[in-house]
Amino acid sequence: MRAVVQRVTRAQVSVDGELCGQIGKGMLVLLGIAADDTPAEAEKLARKIAGLRIFEDAQQKMNLSLSDVGGQMLVVSQFTLLGDCRKGRRPSFTDAAGPELAESLYQVFVNAVAGQGIPVATGQFRAYMQVELVNDGPVTLILDSRLLS
Repeated sequence: MRAVVQRVTRAQVSVDGELCGQIGKGMLVLLGIAADDTPAEAEKLARKIAGLRIFEDAQQKMNLSLSDVGGQMLVVSQFTLLGDCRKGRRPSFTDAAGPELAESLYQVFVNAVAGQGIPVATGQFRAYMQVELVNDGPVTLILDSRLLS
């Protein structure tokens, strides 16, 4: 499972011109799910991301988590994070999970975040989406569930 995490002042996602998810201060998480990912990995990654201390305290140090600042999370599925660009010019997506598994693990991730008391908004799974955000900092991190301790 791979995630691109961006600290935002606001973010939203639309499908066919209709707003389907929107947050204020918080995190935008683009989430890619691999074919061999598990529910345990989804829950672990959700806990890790929700607990990241990437918000500034009174001394301007990144010491505060999403809960500490009363932030929200927007989670958008993005299978292209599993794109393999090592050969040729067209990415291969053979490592990405199929739609049924991916949607199931996406929901596990979203529910794990919500279970921590964090307000969560989502995109629409398998839809063509437009994502708008204001990256705060900018702060952007890339996490891979296989590399977490």
